[in-house]
Amino acid sequence: MAALTLRLACNDYDRTRALIDGRVKADGIDLDISVLKPRELFPRMLDHQEFDVAELSLSSYAALVARDASPFVAIPVTLSKLFRHDAIYVRKDAGIARPEDLKGKRVGTTQFAATASITIKGLLSDEFGVQPADMRWFIGGLNTPTEKPLIPLNLPQDVSLEFLGPGRTLEAMLAAGELDALFSILIPQMFLDGSSEIARLFPDFKTAEQDYFRRTGIFPVMHIVAIKKEVYRENPWIAKSLYRAFCEARDLAVQPLYDTDALLVALPWLIDHIEENCRLFGKDFWAYGVEPNRPAFEALCRWVYEQGLAPRRVTPEELFVAVE
Repeated sequence: MAALTLRLACNDYDRTRALIDGRVKADGIDLDISVLKPRELFPRMLDHQEFDVAELSLSSYAALVARDASPFVAIPVTLSKLFRHDAIYVRKDAGIARPEDLKGKRVGTTQFAATASITIKGLLSDEFGVQPADMRWFIGGLNTPTEKPLIPLNLPQDVSLEFLGPGRTLEAMLAAGELDALFSILIPQMFLDGSSEIARLFPDFKTAEQDYFRRTGIFPVMHIVAIKKEVYRENPWIAKSLYRAFCEARDLAVQPLYDTDALLVALPWLIDHIEENCRLFGKDFWAYGVEPNRPAFEALCRWVYEQGLAPRRVTPEELFVAVE
């Protein structure tokens, strides 16, 4: 029987490279792969469902499931996992010495409903009692024009939100003192340039993130893998085949990290980094599947609901089809 051709779109990560270069094949599937950055991929998938299978924003997908409006199902392949303590920047003269000081401040971000932004707002709420309604929000491009929301927003009335007009950018506003803080997954240029006006809210973010994980078990998941619902309904077997292929590709990326002969020659510091990850997360520090990532999935589902982006709180079981 001929293999089923599916169009897959994802970023070029170490954990997807074996799929992209053909070292790993999905049983019964011939993958036609497009390598795209998330900022291009997500709108194309959410707006037009251009691909049969694609990396997708977890928060957008969870919100669509909660609204009973998802054209996708998903498999628990966690292509992107990142802590976000390091993504909170503040003006040094804004009087923000601790997270609680964000209350009443003007905060800029590129996407109010992006998974990264939801994660930042979630940890601020859970850990420090700072709610989204406690801040004034400005949405726009960091150094480029404003991007439209990935999915339509329907926010609570107590959330103050303004989209930037033409010619205005978040970093320019921060530099001019028109913003007090910036939640940005990209490092602002003024921070890279060593400006004395900007600092991270958590200077020792690595220690803060490690402490956060030890207490909560949450290693935040940013992106998962979605399948068009109509494709899945016609071929439900593809979910397990794709999941196994993504797992195999990830394993091929992880294996060289334990090749100490190579590491001692090339990157000796990486050995300590790997051992540190294993001590904190366990040996399977980049686990796929629902159970290893349950704390992160449950937190994200709760945050999407609490932040007014979903009419109900979904469960991890609602997000993913069976693959194991």
